[in-house]
Amino acid sequence: MKRFALVLSGVALMASGASLAATNVDFVKEIQPILEGKCISCHGAKKVKGKLRLDTKEFTFKEREMPAIVAGNASESELYRRITLPAGDDDIMPNEGDPLTKTQTDLILEWIKQGAVWPDGVVLGAEEAARAEAAALPEAPKPTEAELAAIAALEAIGVSARPIAMNVGWREANFYLLGTNVTDESLAPLKSVPSLMHVNLANTGITDAGLASVSGLVNLRRLHLEKTSVTDAGLPHLQALVNLRYLNLYGTSVSDAGLENLKGLKSLKSLYLWQTKVTDEGVSGLQKELPDLEIVRGWDLASVAKEEPEKESDKKEETEK
Repeated sequence: MKRFALVLSGVALMASGASLAATNVDFVKEIQPILEGKCISCHGAKKVKGKLRLDTKEFTFKEREMPAIVAGNASESELYRRITLPAGDDDIMPNEGDPLTKTQTDLILEWIKQGAVWPDGVVLGAEEAARAEAAALPEAPKPTEAELAAIAALEAIGVSARPIAMNVGWREANFYLLGTNVTDESLAPLKSVPSLMHVNLANTGITDAGLASVSGLVNLRRLHLEKTSVTDAGLPHLQALVNLRYLNLYGTSVSDAGLENLKGLKSLKSLYLWQTKVTDEGVSGLQKELPDLEIVRGWDLASVAKEEPEKESDKKEETEK
């Protein structure tokens, strides 16, 4: 009887593993909560322990002596090795609090085996940062009839201009899921929603002309323009966004000439420029004007080649927590 029970148990475990493997792991629903809950407090924008950041795709997959994650190969992924070490091991991640559960490590294993897909534009900890930012802001002005009408117009095309946090009047609008169905004309209602703080236009069909609709959003803090047809000609529309703190231009045709339009944005703290036409000279010129700005160029091989080689003593702690 015991032997029969053991066989059934083994079959159940095999079936569970097969079921997990047969299902595509959803990064946003399954992996993001694990990394946000267990990793980015030590490996995020505010704290970068061991020179490892896990809050963005480009930082997580950055080439290093011991890669944090190698898509398709868990055995070569230092992050997976660390999270599966025995409790109490000096190198285990996280090294504070409870270790990851078997279910969590299995999910990460399967995610890596499936290619470690990380959707473009997903930044870990962004919602928490938005809530903290909202808490520090003055109360948003009561929406006018024109603003309410514009919000209704956005909802009619499938875009919700929703509050960025509970009981907060400041709003965000995400066009990302509509993809190339979003055109310059789709953005027209934005002009009448001054309470917008976050706008995501990534992967949409907008052009330079469409950015005229965001040029008056002086309360805007975050703007996603990655993988759009935006060029240098569209960036003059951003010059009045004096409160802008985050701008993502990944995968656009923006060059050094376009960066000239950003030099007056003194509040800008994060700028993403990987796979653009900017050069070292353009980045250097912008950095001189905005010394506190973090400029990320991702897997720019020219930049990687110029990086100072790491000291041997740094390599061991590169992925330590």
